[in-house]
Amino acid sequence: MGFEQTTPGQLLREARNRRGVSQKRLAIRAGTTQSAISRIEQDKVSPSVETLRGLLHMLGEDLVLTATERDAGIDRAMTRANLADPYEVRYARGQEFADFVRRNLPAGSEAA
Repeated sequence: MGFEQTTPGQLLREARNRRGVSQKRLAIRAGTTQSAISRIEQDKVSPSVETLRGLLHMLGEDLVLTATERDAGIDRAMTRANLADPYEVRYARGQEFADFVRRNLPAGSEAA
């Protein structure tokens, strides 16, 4: 897919390094242990969104989450245009496609 995801551990480690704060110092601020911070940064444990937000806040950074619509490969304009056609036209188009598929099945295979 070519999509690289940043892990919570990477986010925390990068923010901590940008701010020049050691794992031990962050742990003291957060009331936890250095080993707990280390486990998060190594992605051995996955913190809750709230925990990650709090740790980043202690470093002077904000966690920003967004959601975007995925491209499912569906041409919505074409779908709307096809649905605007009368039922009979859509049915005929479906039959033509089914006939095309049957004609192009590999030799020896049968349509279900």
